[in-house]
Amino acid sequence: MRRRIVATPGAWLVWGAVGFFFVLLAGVIGSVLVSSFGRRWFDTWLPQSWTTQWYGQAWHEFTLLDVLIVTVEISVLVVAISVLVGVPASYVLARKNFPGRRLLYLLFLLPILMPPITYGIPLATVLYKYGLAGHMAGVVLANLVPSIPFVILTMTPFIEQVDPAIERAARMCGARTGQVFARILAPLLVPGILAASILVLVRTVGMFELTFLTAGPDSQTLVVALYYTMSAAGIRAQQSVDAMAVIYTSMMLVLLVVALRFVNPTQLVARVKEDVE
Repeated sequence: MRRRIVATPGAWLVWGAVGFFFVLLAGVIGSVLVSSFGRRWFDTWLPQSWTTQWYGQAWHEFTLLDVLIVTVEISVLVVAISVLVGVPASYVLARKNFPGRRLLYLLFLLPILMPPITYGIPLATVLYKYGLAGHMAGVVLANLVPSIPFVILTMTPFIEQVDPAIERAARMCGARTGQVFARILAPLLVPGILAASILVLVRTVGMFELTFLTAGPDSQTLVVALYYTMSAAGIRAQQSVDAMAVIYTSMMLVLLVVALRFVNPTQLVARVKEDVE
């Protein structure tokens, strides 16, 4: 006999809330998307005519090419520095047992779990004091605070999955530490490094608080430029602002699709090792 699965009222309530959320989200995104192509839209379900001129106007009026170049430069620098610092640090955490290891791991979790604004304001104060904020260097340093711990927490499970016997065998054959890391571990850790790099890239492009607090006129990423465009004084067409928002949303969607393509979420769960007493 087949068993009938009957959904409980609680399950229907949860699925209803989830469905309502996605319908509301689709409505908000759809209205912005339609507005970015509409010429005139008053008291009707759809615009009376369609055009793509708002994208060209937004591209030139808001100098989006320069903003995109700055966004790419900051993101690449943050990813490169985070990987260069985070991978060796995650190797130490994965392979070495030392006093305070769990406390150090907890400290790395704090910038990820805490809202960025809570530590962003004092961090920006320090960066302004030393003349770093307002420039690209300040934006990169601010974004490194959550990015390096993110790489460490992402890479640690990948390193734990590599058998330490491989490293011992390489050392017995005369390989030095640098050679073991470059020729043995690095090829095995390429999926993890790629996953960490893509996730940090997505996080950096979408990071608003830290970038907003430390960016200057020439170091704004796309999300900060979008905020200034919406809140700046003056008269500008709402459709051009919507076109800029669509460009930002499209870029984030592409990055998320790439991240889901190359990142396996089950590999990001660190294995907890019991200390041998």
